[in-house]
Amino acid sequence: MKRLMIHVAAYVLLLAVTGSVAFAGGWQLNEHGARATGLGGAFVARAADPSAIYFNPAGLAFQKGFNLMAGATFILPSTKISAINGTTQTAEMESQVFYPPNLYVTYEFSDGLVGGLGVFTPYGLGSKYDKNWIGSQLSVETEVQTFYINPTIAYKLSDNFAVGAGVSFIYGTVTLNRRVPKYNTLTAMGGAYLPSGPGLGEILLEGTGTGFGFNVGFIYKPTNCLSFGASFRSETMLEFSGDAVFSDMGAFGVGGPAGNLFPGGEGTATLPMPMNFQAGVAYKISDALTAEVDFQYVGWSAYDKLELDLPVGPTVTLIVGPGQTVTRSLQGPSSEDKLWEDGYLFRAGLEYAYNDCWTFRAGGLLDYTPQPTAKMEPMLPDANRVDLTLGVGYKMSKDITLDFSYMIVMFEDRTSTYTPFKASYESVAHLIGFNIGYAL
Repeated sequence: MKRLMIHVAAYVLLLAVTGSVAFAGGWQLNEHGARATGLGGAFVARAADPSAIYFNPAGLAFQKGFNLMAGATFILPSTKISAINGTTQTAEMESQVFYPPNLYVTYEFSDGLVGGLGVFTPYGLGSKYDKNWIGSQLSVETEVQTFYINPTIAYKLSDNFAVGAGVSFIYGTVTLNRRVPKYNTLTAMGGAYLPSGPGLGEILLEGTGTGFGFNVGFIYKPTNCLSFGASFRSETMLEFSGDAVFSDMGAFGVGGPAGNLFPGGEGTATLPMPMNFQAGVAYKISDALTAEVDFQYVGWSAYDKLELDLPVGPTVTLIVGPGQTVTRSLQGPSSEDKLWEDGYLFRAGLEYAYNDCWTFRAGGLLDYTPQPTAKMEPMLPDANRVDLTLGVGYKMSKDITLDFSYMIVMFEDRTSTYTPFKASYESVAHLIGFNIGYAL
């Protein structure tokens, strides 16, 4: 019975775990332009189209006139989970398609002075499982979107050196759903209650968050063939708040003999969106062929703990053993260690200009997960990744260009030691990107 009471009292921690997934490192998106994606994301040393607003703002200084670029990346993830709980049970993530958009506008005010505005979604994916799967108490459905609105300015200090900077307003939304155990009857015994009759209720958490950040960068071209670049995007603490609603909670819900012990209400938390540093070098091997290699460092060690502030619910006295009772609230503030580590990525890409109309691209990257094995959860089954990419660009006319990209994300098979749910994970994702550009 003591075990049952502890199980009930821990339900509020579900909210903390839920919030953690909303901005996890494994869901950071770096695919904000089809040209860059086709190069494996190795673009910081050139940043030669309007997506420089995301990759390296200094790249705008080398761009002429007025430019408009818009597109999206279609993301198709899949995960197979084998739960290890005495007997192995398998489940698969339901098929979903995510399509984070991007939009960039730039304008050359004078020679070497260029401004721009970018809108993109560097964090935002989701997962969905059958409502009755074995891990439903950890995750049923998660959907996250974040929008960065990033005005930027760049200036060319000389013919071969440019700097750029921008600020970002960040708006995020999150919807999360999971099952929670309930107890259908409560028996009054000497003023205390004895939980019995287990079942599953439900919790829905919806919320929004806002924050601000900045980004800076430089590009140096010592020769016509060689280019160096680096950019930095600041850490942002996203102020997150949302309404938690419990439903179908049996005796613990509204109207039960114990009253509403899970009233829900507004929860608040501050979540880090980590700093990013990227550096790279590009070399023009011939008039038609250019190669670039990049390094990216992500400060995910900022995500060491998640603290969630929820209203304290009514108290109830529970029987936890023969002659033993405890009086406490089952809803209230909670804290959970995350202990993420800093992440890093290595990128490489090749671009070949076949003629004045066609350009072909290929690339690859290694992405090392910041998520410890002991903290690997069904809502974010992250692992080390190897990504391979292909891309093509087509110049339809003097003013209009089209770019397409394909990326396959191959996750390393990984077994979690996460205490509430030990499992093995097999994941893969396919990404298809496109952009249309207009230059005047």
